[in-house]
Amino acid sequence: MTEQNEVLDRGPFLHGTKAVLQVGGQLQSNHLSNYQEKRSNYIYFTATLEAAKWGAELAKGDGQERIYLVEPLGAFENDPNLTDQRFPGNPTRSYRSKDPLLVVAELG
Repeated sequence: MTEQNEVLDRGPFLHGTKAVLQVGGQLQSNHLSNYQEKRSNYIYFTATLEAAKWGAELAKGDGQERIYLVEPLGAFENDPNLTDQRFPGNPTRSYRSKDPLLVVAELG
């Protein structure tokens, strides 16, 4: 995880989902995953529109795909599920955090 004063990426950051989220609300870890029937220890987000769209497309459910502008409220790290395992480096600029994400806006 990054330290609070270490800048891994300046964003802006996005979260793709089919869930309806409230601006001003927070996404928390340890809730059911967007993709599997299990609790997730992390909240996942990205700094690229393409990766956010991909996340929304892959999310479970029949709802409308949505992309939200989010702000990490704590430390975060490269998503190891994509970084180096699938794509050398982090070209998708995909991250995860155990700290909440603030929902800033829904992109239209």
